[in-house]
Amino acid sequence: MSTRKRFIATGDMVLVAMFAALMAIGANLTSFLVIGSVPITLQTLFSILAGALLGSRLGALAMTVYLFVGLAGFPVFAQFRGGLSTLLSPNFGFLLSYLLVAFVTGLIIEKSRTKALHTFLIACFTGLVINYVFGTHYMYYAFQFLAGLEAISYQLAWTWMAAPFVKDTILTIFAAILSRRMYGVIRNRA
Repeated sequence: MSTRKRFIATGDMVLVAMFAALMAIGANLTSFLVIGSVPITLQTLFSILAGALLGSRLGALAMTVYLFVGLAGFPVFAQFRGGLSTLLSPNFGFLLSYLLVAFVTGLIIEKSRTKALHTFLIACFTGLVINYVFGTHYMYYAFQFLAGLEAISYQLAWTWMAAPFVKDTILTIFAAILSRRMYGVIRNRA
């Protein structure tokens, strides 16, 4: 039985911290524009890029660091929010989804035999779908059961996602193209 320990290289730690910081920046660049209860942010873009460029393990680690920093009380979530009260927010499902987005996006690329553009498009759009399905369902159920707002219908929750979806679709295509171009540089660094 091997007692080999797994260490994270210094360069990997820097990239994890960088993507956690990018999430905080992306959360607040445009987050004061709110549709329904959904702030318009760049978090989906950065979570997809984290998975595509860092891989499943490190991408998910970057999102975990971001989540814990915010839950510890630092104002890194959208609209400069943070703290444990975020656990009861209807948007907490989107924050949780970023872990899955980064992990699954990275895993699809890692498992693919080819690193062609279509692989990155499939991986990035899978991440986008995970973000929307997980986040929107959580938002709807949070309004129904945590906030007691039965007036918020399932259709209304998805309607709120129409405007961010246009932005996120364009940014997901951009993420696939950018990550495909940068993949070799990030993964083969010395």
